[in-house]
Amino acid sequence: MSAEIKYFDRYEQAHKIEKIYGDGAVRFFYENPFGKILSFIISLKVISYLYGLTQDSKASAKKIPEFIKKFKIEMNQYRGGSINTDKKENSYKSFNEFFIRKFTEGSREFVQEKNQMPAFCEARYFGYNSLNKDTLFPVKGNLWNAASVLEDDEFSKFFKGGPALIARLCPVDYHRYHYPDNGDNLKSYFIRGPLHSVNPLALKVMPKILKDNERRVSILDTENFGKIAFVEVGATCVGKIIQSHDESSAFKRGQEKGYFLFGGSTVIVFGEPGKWEISEDIRTNTLEGTEVLVRLGQEIASSKN
Repeated sequence: MSAEIKYFDRYEQAHKIEKIYGDGAVRFFYENPFGKILSFIISLKVISYLYGLTQDSKASAKKIPEFIKKFKIEMNQYRGGSINTDKKENSYKSFNEFFIRKFTEGSREFVQEKNQMPAFCEARYFGYNSLNKDTLFPVKGNLWNAASVLEDDEFSKFFKGGPALIARLCPVDYHRYHYPDNGDNLKSYFIRGPLHSVNPLALKVMPKILKDNERRVSILDTENFGKIAFVEVGATCVGKIIQSHDESSAFKRGQEKGYFLFGGSTVIVFGEPGKWEISEDIRTNTLEGTEVLVRLGQEIASSKN
């Protein structure tokens, strides 16, 4: 049995052990010798797409109450679904509607100080002030960097040696992501690829996942943090990556950018060298190989200007 996945919860100021959704399946496909042979099958987009469709069915809603109970999801922080009922857990017409649930008004606030970058999603963060070939977590930088993830010669050069954030969303998390600042979209494009799990168990076995998985890239020009590359990475059972904001128009800090349908997912952000630096608790925990669970809107980095 592999080591447990440990992380630091910033809000509760405590180290915790992650309860993995589908733990047995993840371990089988990425740790079991026979499972590794079959892992390419579950990474096929058609498999994730078809599984995603099942999460849109009315029958899928039946597993919501048990899911909430098992993972101790605080439903008072979330809005109900489209079905009018007294019990919030029964108000969602499908598991996918529950999966993309929104926070209630006021349950999360975005830091407004111009020099502070707010968390663009509620997730477990790794952060690096300078990503280079000697970066150790989660994988060595020579296998994962801005150039390999972005696959764009025009913009990759701006982020070479700059800061980077990896935000991993578990299936139990809020699955919408937001803009970290005011600004404009310079370019957006889609990169096709497989849909492997982004769980740390899988990354240890297949370190190229973050640069190989299907992903969508947006190059953003922000008011306070310079250019940033905002990358939404698909993963096993993620049926779709949805952009809910019209990217031809300007965006505001905290405005919703999009969301993932069912599955664990990751958002990666690259910055220009010298523009901003990672918050101390994320940086020091990253050096120890520990992710930091950060609430949506909390500070994760600060401008150096």
